[in-house]
Amino acid sequence: MSEDYAHGQRDGLRLALAILAAEEAKWAALLGESASWRTNATREVRHKALQVAQTRIQTALNRLTPRDSAAANVELSAALDKLGL
Repeated sequence: MSEDYAHGQRDGLRLALAILAAEEAKWAALLGESASWRTNATREVRHKALQVAQTRIQTALNRLTPRDSAAANVELSAALDKLGL
């Protein structure tokens, strides 16, 4: 696997993680807000599914991250700069 391809994969996983974090925050705010127990139960299941997905993507990202900590720090800081954080 080329380094550019691996870098693109890691960027994609970081983007997916950010999207899931935003969705999880949205559903966390809605937990228990409905008068219907069925709606609340559905929201809790959806919220938990998003948390599980985040954990799985974080695990995949950790497996793809270079073992060299200096290279990983440079790549992570470049990705954060690109996002404007």
